[in-house]
Parts: sequence; C-alpha cells; structure tokens
Amino acid sequence: MRASELVGRGWLNTGGRDITLADLRGKIVVLDFWTFCCINCLHVLDELRELEAAHPDVLVIIGVHSPKFEHEADPQALAAAVERYDVHHPVLDDPNLTTWSAYGARAWPTLVVIDPEGYIVTSMAGEGHASALAALVDQLIAAHEAKGTLHRGDGPYVAPTPHEGTLRFPAKVITLPGGNLLVADAGHHSLAELAPDGETLIRRIGTGQRGFTDGGPTEAQFSEPNGLRLVPTLLRKQLGYDVVIADTVNHALRGVRLSDGAVTTLAGTGQQYMVGGVTNVIADGLQGTTRPYAARTREVVPARAANLSSPWDVVWSEMLGQFVIAMAGTHTLWSFDPVAGTVQLLAGTMNEGLEDGPGESAWFAQPSGLALKMGSPESGEAVWLADSETSALRRLTPRIPSILFPQPFGVDVTTAVGQGLFDFGHRDGDASQALLQHPLGLAVLPDESVVVADTYNGAIRRFEPETGQVTTLATGLAEPSDILVEASDQAITLVVVESAAHRLTRIALPASLAGDILDHGAHRTQRPASEVTSGALRLDVPFTPAPGQKLDDRWGPSTSLQVSATPPELLLDGDGSGTDLFRDLVINPAVHEGVLHVTAKAASCDAEGEFPACHLAQQDWGVPLRITDTGEKTLTLPLRG
Repeated sequence: MRASELVGRGWLNTGGRDITLADLRGKIVVLDFWTFCCINCLHVLDELRELEAAHPDVLVIIGVHSPKFEHEADPQALAAAVERYDVHHPVLDDPNLTTWSAYGARAWPTLVVIDPEGYIVTSMAGEGHASALAALVDQLIAAHEAKGTLHRGDGPYVAPTPHEGTLRFPAKVITLPGGNLLVADAGHHSLAELAPDGETLIRRIGTGQRGFTDGGPTEAQFSEPNGLRLVPTLLRKQLGYDVVIADTVNHALRGVRLSDGAVTTLAGTGQQYMVGGVTNVIADGLQGTTRPYAARTREVVPARAANLSSPWDVVWSEMLGQFVIAMAGTHTLWSFDPVAGTVQLLAGTMNEGLEDGPGESAWFAQPSGLALKMGSPESGEAVWLADSETSALRRLTPRIPSILFPQPFGVDVTTAVGQGLFDFGHRDGDASQALLQHPLGLAVLPDESVVVADTYNGAIRRFEPETGQVTTLATGLAEPSDILVEASDQAITLVVVESAAHRLTRIALPASLAGDILDHGAHRTQRPASEVTSGALRLDVPFTPAPGQKLDDRWGPSTSLQVSATPPELLLDGDGSGTDLFRDLVINPAVHEGVLHVTAKAASCDAEGEFPACHLAQQDWGVPLRITDTGEKTLTLPLRG
C-alpha cells in the first residue's frame, strides 16, 4: 500500500525545510517512530547508526517523534533531545500523533520501511531488527537499481550547530574526597572533574569521542556515561579504582582510578543483553567455549563476560556488600560484586510496569536513579529508586538470608509515589495522589526525606516518609537529572544537574525544608486506545524472519509470548506465557477499559554458514484498550510484518 504523507508540526535537522514523500522518491526510507524518554527507542537509534553510515546515498531515515509525556511535546525539549542523542537524520515533530496514527503504530519504537516508489514494504516493532533491516535494504537496493527506480545522491539531513561549553548534557555528579566534583558529561562522552565552584574545569577523563576503550585519561573512551559512585574507602586500594561509572550506551560498568585517571572495564562486554537472546553467552571454562545464559535464573556470572543493557545508575549497598545497578534497558536491578568480579539479576522480571513485592516478582520501568539511605537501628538501610517510565519513587529494602529468615539474597520493593506507565503530572500533597513526570535522579537529605529530580516537570520535589507528603522545592529547571546534597550544621544546599542547560546549579534550602504545595494537574499519555469487543479476542503477533534468516530453535522454542493486563480482571482467560505468537483471549464485559501488557520475542539465525549469527527481535507493548460493542475482535501487533 502507498505510504501516507508525513504530517506534523515541523522538522528538525533539515535546515528549516519541510520534507514530503515526493522529495524522498527514489530513496529507501525507514520511518522510526520514537519518543525520547524510551530506552528501547534509544537502543534503536544506536542500531540505526551503522546502517545510516553504510548507505548514505540511497537510504534516508526519518525519525517521527510521537511523544508519550507532556514535556516531550515541547519543541525546545525535542530539539535538545535530538542533539543530546546524536540523531543524524531528519526528525518530524508529531506532537498530536497524526503520522503515528496514519501508519497504525502501536508501540515505541516502531519501524516502517518504504521502497523507492513510495510503497510500504514492512513494519517492525521493538528493537533487535538491525540485521533484518540491513538484509532488507540490500535486497531493495538490488531490486530497484535493476528497475532504474533507485536514485543515488545526498539525503535531506542538515547538521545543526552543536552546543559548545565545558559541559554538554551532563547526567550525574558526585563529590570527590578532595572536594572537587566529578560529572558524567554524557554529551561529551567523558568525565569532567570540576572545582568546588562547579564551573572551573580541572581535568577531563576520556577523549570526548564516542567509543569503548580503556586506558589513561587521554586514551579512554565512553559512550554517554551516566551514574557515578565512589567505591567504599576500604576497598579502593584492593580494587585499584575509586569510582564506578555506568557507561550506558556501552552497556558496561567502568572503573576510574583518581590518582592518574586510568579507566578499566569492570562489567559488560560492550554488547547489549537481549531478553531471552541466545547471544547472551559466557565462557564455561572448557577450552574457551561458551554457553548461553539467562539472567532470569539469577545466575551469578563473571562480570566481564556478561552482557548488560543500558546501566543508568549505581549505588553501594552496605547490607548487600555490593553495588546495585539500575539496569534501565531490561527494567531490572542487578548487583555487582567488585571483589568477586561477578554480576547477577537482583530484582525485576524484565516486564515493564509498576508491581511491588519481593524483588523476584516486582516490575520496574526504566529505573534511572538510585540513592542510599544509611541504616539505623530503627529504620534500617534503604535504596531509593527513580523509576522513570512509571513516574514513580520507589523504595528497595535489602533482604539478607539468615537462619530465621532463609529467603534468597535480594530486595523487597514498595512504591512511595507513582500510579503507573500512563499516569503522570505535577501534583503535591498526599503521596497516594501525588504525581511526578519521568524523574531521573534523587538524593537523601539529613532528615532521611528524599529529594527527587523531577526531570520532565523541571522541578525538585521532596517526599517525607514519616508524613507521606510530597512538596515542591524548586521549579523552572532545565531537565534536572541528578541532585547532590551539600550539608553543614548551618545550611543545606542542593547541587542540581541541569542537563538541558548544560550546567550545575546550586539551590539553598530553607532551614525548615518546607516546600510549596502545587497542583498543575494530572495527565495521561494521549495515545489512542484500541477499541475491542468483550468476550473472545484474537491476539496475533506476526513475525517473518529477515531475508537469509530462519527461526532459531537450537536452544528450545524460537518464539515466546507473555500476556497480562491492568487491571488483572480485564482478562478472563488468556494470560500467562506460551511459545506461539498468537493467543485467544477473553475480555471481561464488566471492565470498560484497561491496558493489555504483551511481551513477544522471536529468535532467528542466518540460514547459511558454519557459524550462523544469532538475532533476537523483542518488544513490550502496553496497549490501552477501550471495550465497546463495535470494537474489533482481533488485535494485531506486528513484531516484524
């Protein structure tokens, strides 16, 4: 079928020019429906870089930005995100989801391929499609070059002027033993050590170019580093490094020795952990051979041999005696034992959502910030978590096995503030009704209350555990992403990372710590609900292997499908896990709306070759449903059409 016209509010990365499908005739076009809050969308941006570089004269990638959060509909915020994430192709601003709806997108991210004659070839949801896209593009190049319908030449991309300054989209900050500040300078792919004034550059660790290289401060390379945490004093000499860094886009943890700025890799291979993927392998000790592993088993694996997925922050837990990792890419928490050199899944099922309870069954949604509340005889240790996609503040209580309580090593999870994946806003008051919007950072004050970098509200919020009240301490900030507390007997000052303003900002708190009670309203994601009938509903998830590939069943079934619902009573039948990419559901007529949670995976491998490469496509859908008498009896969610 013919591709629909590209309609939106405006364009970025085109030099001010609007683009039509007619302008793209003769090119292979990939539409990337994304939103800049979404970690899976950021993974796809990284997957597309190599493809863009390989075919600059025949392939045009168009980012269609269809926002989830209210803040993402701000054109200035979108422009900052396009620069922040090094998007090197035109981007259509689609705040009303006009083009999203025209192409029937149901998930972030979704890819649609259009051939040089303007016809839709296929659509793909989720991540892990890089090899399929590469094979399809090669096939389309050959076919349309033979037909004479392929036109080579420059595309419509026009590079914007980058921000110049000491910091570029800084992410996190810590205080060093000597009083200087160490900043994860994500936009410069490096670490910046600043004087206590937060402005004067003392030194830079890293070349400033995106890469994955160990070595001294002028040779080492990072890729969008985020979380930073000091190693406990007693371990620094033994380990040989002083700071642990969550090197997000390299899917790794790195260590820095402050004396000379030397960087070493502590965990991760540089490859992304794919949920259920057969590419997750570790050495098994038998003459260098490898075997697949699944983090769901909570297996303890060598840190340097394990694939990670977008670690966003780290914190040291005294009770666990390990670092806790906010593994945003798989909606989980992992632990890193620096002495043993091992990692393991600590909490989360790898399903995206807001579910409390034992860590083994809890659901998270892109955990992005961690802060430790030190233990006391009365309250014990806690790790506070900014769970960004559910706009939630959550508390993790470490659980240590003992004779009296022989539970497995782990954490218990409770939610202090937050309603779920699609509810957000700026509302203070009782925590049960309070709302945040995509928080990324937090810190604990001396009185054990928690301050939250409420990123998409541009605010600093405070949660008081004893009263259960939320207040606002500051507003008007440019995407605050982290907070550092500077406390003395006389005053408390917050050092706030204003990421979109490329700076650190100090905010003095009143002695009472009192804040304002604000209510700027509640919001829900303005994503169109799918109308379905009650009773029997067929769920179909089409998947076709890429050209030259076949389904891979070497280690068991090649496909899997998991279904659940919010509220749970929405489904009378059909929830649970299975290996078929279709399911017969029964929708409860007594429930009028809800969210269907669907997780699909399909493993494929190259059809030829002695050592065929493995590929995994995967996607989590949270599909809003509205139950009507005239709704559809089939719900189709293409994984790869």
